[in-house]
Amino acid sequence: MSTRSNSDNCCEQRIDAEMKDRLEDIRRRLSDPDETLDEYGLCFDYVAPGTFSDQAEGYFRYQLSWGGPSDEFRFFVNPNLSCHRIEYWFLDWFDGAHRALTSNETATAIWQSFEECGCVQAAFARAMDSPP
Repeated sequence: MSTRSNSDNCCEQRIDAEMKDRLEDIRRRLSDPDETLDEYGLCFDYVAPGTFSDQAEGYFRYQLSWGGPSDEFRFFVNPNLSCHRIEYWFLDWFDGAHRALTSNETATAIWQSFEECGCVQAAFARAMDSPP
């Protein structure tokens, strides 16, 4: 997380700088053959539809930080688990903002990295095996 953030500012005012910093960090990590994404974020999981009261669509979450503030990438998929939408979310105590990143090269590379290592299928299977 960037240290230039001011907690008095709403997420909408802060998201672009936070997202830019995060994407730059990940881009550097993806270009280094000795680095992996599994040690960068907190978790990669599937959030089933209806987990939250206002959530109609399931998504995969690459959670990078949590608390206040927190940030994550959300990957929305088709029934065959191919990604059709990517969003970056920045959240801080009862406030949040997001940006669409579907055509962003780094965001797409994150998804491809999780697909290639089998994490997408594994996270989906774990979520479907869990009791409601």
